[in-house]
Amino acid sequence: MSPVRTAGRLTELETAVAQLSEPDYDKFRRWFLERDWLAWDREIETDSASGKLDFLVREAKDART
Repeated sequence: MSPVRTAGRLTELETAVAQLSEPDYDKFRRWFLERDWLAWDREIETDSASGKLDFLVREAKDART
């Protein structure tokens, strides 16, 4: 998707969200936050499986001694 088209879609989305009723905005916000947290969880799982977070375990073990 081209940057111009993406910017246009973003503007459309911003306008649509701004026009939501309070209950619909709350529902949208919960959906969006859940979507964001699921993406974060997947990223953490991927990083953990690849060993990127092993340093955290080492730091925690070092801090205990």
